[in-house]
Amino acid sequence: MRIAIFTETFLPKIDGIVSILCLLLQRLQEQGHQVILFGPPGGPKEYAGAEIVGVGGPRLPFYPELRINIPRRFVWEKLQAFQPELIHVVNPVILGPFGLSYARRLKVPTVASYHTDLPRYAQFYGFGFVVPIVWSYLRILHNQASVNLCPSTTVRSELRQHGFRRVRWWKRGIDTDLFTPGEARPEVRNWLTDGHPDDFLVINVGRQAPEKQLELLRETLFPAPGVRLALIGDGPSHQRLRKVFADTPTVMTGYLRGQALVEAYRAADAFIFPSTTETFGLVALEAMACRLPVIAARTGGVLDTVIDGYNGLFYDPERPHEMRALIERLRDNPQLRNRLAENALAHARSRSWRATMDQLVDYYRAAVRVFRLTSFQPANSQATNMASP
Repeated sequence: MRIAIFTETFLPKIDGIVSILCLLLQRLQEQGHQVILFGPPGGPKEYAGAEIVGVGGPRLPFYPELRINIPRRFVWEKLQAFQPELIHVVNPVILGPFGLSYARRLKVPTVASYHTDLPRYAQFYGFGFVVPIVWSYLRILHNQASVNLCPSTTVRSELRQHGFRRVRWWKRGIDTDLFTPGEARPEVRNWLTDGHPDDFLVINVGRQAPEKQLELLRETLFPAPGVRLALIGDGPSHQRLRKVFADTPTVMTGYLRGQALVEAYRAADAFIFPSTTETFGLVALEAMACRLPVIAARTGGVLDTVIDGYNGLFYDPERPHEMRALIERLRDNPQLRNRLAENALAHARSRSWRATMDQLVDYYRAAVRVFRLTSFQPANSQATNMASP
């Protein structure tokens, strides 16, 4: 199959969406599919056999990691020359709508995948008044697609409630060959605890932005005795968080990738996840694969990953102060921590990334079938109804 992907974000940016896209490109190459990816500039020219085309555009002033990617004529010319059989738009906001438009001109099916909770992000960035407009805009875009995909059952229900059609759950998996348990390296443990390796080390991994609510960790973790925090990542809030945590037992490492990230997970005692805007939360699954129990807010996509009291612990998102009691419970009860960690590892090992990418290819084929049905039937026909959820 010849597949064109339009994405608002890609390398060198590091986040859950980029991680998923990299795994997708690897799997599509393994299966012999031909792929071209249109995304922001500054990335590699090729990845896993796919041509990467930088589109370009100005950076968002309040979020310089992201760009307003607006394609020029050469994008259409490249797409025409590639002759895709299907177009996949990832998080359609600015670049994605062009992908949908190109698909109509080429008369090929589309898959749209929803990854980011933009309405809640708008609230965190002080634009709550535009939330109804954002939902309307996203609904119009996604309902043009032959099939819509989302990363969790919670998001699937929410999208359907907001009028999104043909919504399916694209499950998530990780590279369990990379993310594996192992002995903590003393030098990594010493680094992340700032020279106090006998203390209880809690880590968070991910993009550091207002919607992640990382500042709550200062209020809830400290001054718990014998507890240390490592914040691994970067983003628009990184410098502000350095000031917030300046006088606390916290280490901030910046981004870590590959084996360095695995070593950081292995060096920790627990993973903390205060975000309430996650559509999935890939890092929680990575932590589990490295044999870490997860403490998270009982909300969002993480509900498909964490089972309270089995492989992690939930707290009420309206009562974030509960985090401290849960951390102290794990610190003071090694038997409980070990049981949760073993179950977390078993859960993560059951989430093969190749199986989830094969599921996506099946959705690609389903989109082709839906497109053929809806191309030859009236919009209110039985065929269209069959294609709807």
